[in-house]
Amino acid sequence: MDPTKPRSRRARWWRWLLALPLLFAAASALQVLVLRFVDPPLSAFMVSRQFDAWGQGQWGFRPAYDWRDLDAMAPCMPLSVIAAEDQNFARHAGFDLQAIEKARENNAKGKRVRGASTLSQQVAKNLFLWSGRSYVRKGIEAWYTVLIEALWPKARIVEVYVNIAEFGDGIYGAQAAARSFWRKEASGLAPGECARLAAVLPSPRRYNAAHPGPYVQRRANWIQRQVRQIGGEAYLKALE
Repeated sequence: MDPTKPRSRRARWWRWLLALPLLFAAASALQVLVLRFVDPPLSAFMVSRQFDAWGQGQWGFRPAYDWRDLDAMAPCMPLSVIAAEDQNFARHAGFDLQAIEKARENNAKGKRVRGASTLSQQVAKNLFLWSGRSYVRKGIEAWYTVLIEALWPKARIVEVYVNIAEFGDGIYGAQAAARSFWRKEASGLAPGECARLAAVLPSPRRYNAAHPGPYVQRRANWIQRQVRQIGGEAYLKALE
């Protein structure tokens, strides 16, 4: 028996293990680059929701999802989600360090605050990853966020976001939400409706944009004020 064979086999395994991170980096970069030009047919969160429904015996469940380009929806929709979720969107490179520091300080004081995830981070998470809080998932999310910011223009990031965000239980994107809640196209959404959709984003299965309670209505009013403060439609033109 040749004693060099086990060593040779181990060497090959080590080469494969060392190559895996490079293969993942190359594959994920290609994946993100393709989706700059190709509209995603689904997202990881949609797949997860479908399996959840099957697990609960809801065999007829299907996510509502109907892509619309940014210029085919009311401008108030992308503006509302930016005003609600990430007002530094145009200025940061994927990570809002000021918001992260503020969230850290508030958490240290025991205050309950919203997270500091940017739209880019949320696209990375919703489109490619599973839900959870592990360090591995957060690390992969950070990598995808870097790729998205490097390979997509800002307008593409917000376009994907408003198409894959969940606005109701199993309702993904502005077009599906507009049809489900108001029987209209995303292009016909009114500013108040856009604001209410953005207002439910923290818990879209708990709150209802079509029948808002006091919290959603208060937050929607605040979002509309913030849309005006960030510059309205002029803000979107700066993203082009």
